[in-house]
Amino acid sequence: MAVRSEEFNNLKIHTQYSICEGAVKIDDLADYCRINKIKAIGLADSYNLCGALEFAEKISKVGTQPIIGTQINILSDNQIGKITLYATSEQGYKNLTKLSSKSYLRNKDSYEPYCEIDDLISNNEDLILLTGNYNNFFGKLFYANKLKLIEKLIVKLKSSFTDRLYIEIQRHGENQEKNYENYLLKISSLYDLPIIAGQEVYYLNSSMAEAHDALICIGEKQFIDDKNRFRYSDQHYLKKNEELQKLYKDIPESLENNYNFPLRFNFKPKKSKPILPSISNNKNISAEKELMSQAKQGLEERLNNFIFKKNKKKSSDEIKKIYEDRLLHELDIINSMDYSSYFLIVSDYIRWAKKNSIPVGPGRGSGAGSLVAYSLDITDLDPIEFDLIFERFLNPDRISMPDFDIDFCEEQRDKVFEYLKLKYKDGVAHIITFGKLRARMVLRDVGRVLGLSYGHVDRICKMVPFDPSRPLTLQESIDREPRFKEEIKSNNKVEKLLNLSLKL
Repeated sequence: MAVRSEEFNNLKIHTQYSICEGAVKIDDLADYCRINKIKAIGLADSYNLCGALEFAEKISKVGTQPIIGTQINILSDNQIGKITLYATSEQGYKNLTKLSSKSYLRNKDSYEPYCEIDDLISNNEDLILLTGNYNNFFGKLFYANKLKLIEKLIVKLKSSFTDRLYIEIQRHGENQEKNYENYLLKISSLYDLPIIAGQEVYYLNSSMAEAHDALICIGEKQFIDDKNRFRYSDQHYLKKNEELQKLYKDIPESLENNYNFPLRFNFKPKKSKPILPSISNNKNISAEKELMSQAKQGLEERLNNFIFKKNKKKSSDEIKKIYEDRLLHELDIINSMDYSSYFLIVSDYIRWAKKNSIPVGPGRGSGAGSLVAYSLDITDLDPIEFDLIFERFLNPDRISMPDFDIDFCEEQRDKVFEYLKLKYKDGVAHIITFGKLRARMVLRDVGRVLGLSYGHVDRICKMVPFDPSRPLTLQESIDREPRFKEEIKSNNKVEKLLNLSLKL
């Protein structure tokens, strides 16, 4: 997708996935791009790619070219800090995800997630590297007076990244930027490296600066009034094209490289169907046949050990027919939807846990409606006895992934993870759940960093109506509850609390 000349590209957007750092909502950013006819925009969340697919989908829908990147910590000479990487192709994106994952997998207790320079070099294909600002990796080395190390690393990176390494300058009106910029210009000249203008964008509008400062305090567990804490300037909003061109007009080369940067990209991550693992066995039979064999054997054991003994009103043959018909019905659906391996894998690790005296829950959720699951020891509830419906769990007319809710003993669940990691090498991952700053939570967090007493904030929080079925927004709560206005009149800090909380 071509970008018209002389249009500044904001390459370093920090969305809400930059935890306690970014305050740009992807939906709001997409609206901004649509209204302002933005041609290209870049993602650079800190330490993760959790928002990459959502960013790519929603930004491309409004006609803007998404550029996918992330900021990864680099560790060298006991100094840790961020660099920015962008993927120019699918292979580059795979390398980006590999580096992001590796940064967490090798994490030490004393460090944030990080990679080493050699990791970058061995996974650099189709990646573009930007050196970052004074508060990032090379900037920290500069202010630690490790200039020889900087040059050594720059030479090493240039030999592998070649024309995919940029020296980045940023201007946000922060004191440390000028000295660092002068040094970067020398490095650019000395090693013949392109220089590019960039901006670290944490929020869309300049009016969000104070609220973003509160968000940083929440993440750092500091008070807003603390004079010794690190502070960003109020210039980290999404500036207009003309404003940025004026800001960097004395370094036209940095602007030219920024204008042309999107031309190097022709890739965005796309949605894909779930990729389920296939269980291996030594019998050289299909997963479907293996599932049928194990399910029939398991049902036979359940019938003899439990079901026949509990049901005296019908003959054994009648009971067996009811259960076998249900089992075959479920197996037909499972096999037709290609979920045979899924059931076998879940059954395998649950049986392993039980065999190794790790307590496992009896099953909950819609998965308890499966007789196959009961036969495979995934659940311990007889779905026919309790009139549970299998189609609530798996239905060919409503395609959705099966999802068993499995409860393991909290103190021994790590043993199950280790078993899975050993059996399915490179095929196991943790998933993450993101919390949002809902009305009560945001009041508590902002109240804390403002220095308001716990009791006072707690009283204000209880003014927010509690309705789990339809949680009210903070604005709805304020409109509905007149006591908020009384609190504002009695204490100036409460007005500030509400204003900042509404923005977050």
